[in-house]
Amino acid sequence: METGLRDTHVFITGASGGIGLAMVELYLAEGARVTAHYNTDPRELVKSERLHLVQADVLSEDAVRSAVQSAVEKFGVIEHIVINHGIWIEDSVPIADMTLEQWNRTIGVDLTGAFLFTREYLRQLRENVDNVSTPSIVYIGSTAGIFGEEHHADYSSAKSALMYGMTKSAKNEIVRIHPMGRVNAVAPGWVRTPMAEGALADSKVVNRVLSTMALRKIATPTDVANATLFLTSKLAAHTSGDIIEVTGGMEGRTLHDR
Repeated sequence: METGLRDTHVFITGASGGIGLAMVELYLAEGARVTAHYNTDPRELVKSERLHLVQADVLSEDAVRSAVQSAVEKFGVIEHIVINHGIWIEDSVPIADMTLEQWNRTIGVDLTGAFLFTREYLRQLRENVDNVSTPSIVYIGSTAGIFGEEHHADYSSAKSALMYGMTKSAKNEIVRIHPMGRVNAVAPGWVRTPMAEGALADSKVVNRVLSTMALRKIATPTDVANATLFLTSKLAAHTSGDIIEVTGGMEGRTLHDR
């Protein structure tokens, strides 16, 4: 089916690896023009005619503003933005032992950084509202933001705020700028990315995770990217304020013997 994404401008944050890189490849395959944001290292991202690279510290207002301006100057108004960047501290730290520095860093990158990109996206949309047809925002959250995650309260709190507070608020605000604007979120479960590499190297962790999943498979970055592609496409033209879980049917109970 036709997605309607050909020649649209899609901005992806945290695009240099894992889920972000899979998104870049999918949107380019759909014929979109893609601006790919990275923090410090573009890694596998390579400039091409339809791919524009921008670097920005997500905690810097000036850097985020410059990145968005650069994207608009290169490919015109950004029709879709996928806010994918984030950090997850691998060390297991109970709330009782968590430092304020760790808490602030995770909340800053995962939530405040998302706010800064959302703000700049909406501002450029407001200035170019007549040049887009179906603008949208997609936040990449996590099942940690739905169920919580023991010893990772910083991460789960940031993702919960993103998927509920931000998504539900922004979906009512974007339509004040463009009547067809939409805001949704994707909540992946376990995904084979560099961020999860350490945990998934432990067979006990993998067996425990798979025992709670109907499909008994760790997701790939492409699994998540496909959900994002759907939400930004015209196929989801009447979907806003929703969360799509990409979890293989994961539940908070054991479904299979380990």
